[in-house]
Amino acid sequence: MTQKEVTSSAPESRYTVAVLGGGSFGTAIANIVAGNGHDTRQWMRDAERAEACMANRENQCYLPGVALDPGLRVTSDLEAAVCGCQIVFVAIPSGSFREVMHRAAPVLAPGTMLISLTKGVEHDRFHLMSDILREETEGMRVGVLSGPNFAKEIVAGHYTATVIASEDESLCTTIQKVLHSETFRVYSSNDVFGVELAGALKNIYAIVTGMAVALGRGQNTISLLITRALAEMMRFAEAVGADPMTFIGLAGVGDLILTCSSDLSRNYRVGYLVGKGKKLDDAVAEIGQVAEGVNTVRLIKAKADELGVYMPLVSAIHAILFEGTPIPTVIRELMSGAQTFDVAYSAKP
Repeated sequence: MTQKEVTSSAPESRYTVAVLGGGSFGTAIANIVAGNGHDTRQWMRDAERAEACMANRENQCYLPGVALDPGLRVTSDLEAAVCGCQIVFVAIPSGSFREVMHRAAPVLAPGTMLISLTKGVEHDRFHLMSDILREETEGMRVGVLSGPNFAKEIVAGHYTATVIASEDESLCTTIQKVLHSETFRVYSSNDVFGVELAGALKNIYAIVTGMAVALGRGQNTISLLITRALAEMMRFAEAVGADPMTFIGLAGVGDLILTCSSDLSRNYRVGYLVGKGKKLDDAVAEIGQVAEGVNTVRLIKAKADELGVYMPLVSAIHAILFEGTPIPTVIRELMSGAQTFDVAYSAKP
């Protein structure tokens, strides 16, 4: 390779980037960033797994068979991972998100771009991950990344798109450049709340479509569930102040279709196992990874009841998972409910 070729392959601006979290999606994003020529560190809580990733150049637990980019450094030292970084992607499960950010905050430089990759709601309160980023840090630039993005397909080079959302237009432009590749395209949005809420809500409906498949229901049923799920998501979004139109984009209907249609989704697999008769705790344990939708169902049901938002699918899933209601009973109640107007939004004045 000539010097000219080396120069042309380097990014216009080289950033120092940390990815917090050792799961499949965090690893996929870290690999993209490192492959684009940026100084990239990935933090994992488990020191043995971090050492194994460095030694084997592979995340054998979450992305077996996928070679880590030679420029990616993996560490269990949180301070070393984030020190001096201009960009920090946070791919931590919602239950641990606040604790990790509280630990990282003192090391972050003012003006660091903090990008949440987590599609969930904080346990025991209606806080999204961007809320936590703002609460645990000061003087940072906050964004969220969400879309129809299975990590295994990203690293396999399948054409994929996602959405970076922030009110900071410059942040969006920077993240688009840092993540863009021949197979990974990044769109932008200024509706942080809507994009993040869409990513959390769709996990609920993946559970119910998994149940439907386990019960032997056909594509008519799946189409019905996905379409009505989108209507519920948009109603809830409007009630809490997000833009319902955000939900017709990649972060909304795009991610909803993906998550509700594939057994690569952890939430779908939980629903499938429950539909086959397993208890919820046993289904979650069998998956072996965090299924964010389980906690989200409980929190969204409480918020919807508080606001008076009509969400029959959320109520149905909650009844099955947490109230012990038999699935056939819930189905009968859903199908005998009031037959309302199909589309709630119109382009007509």
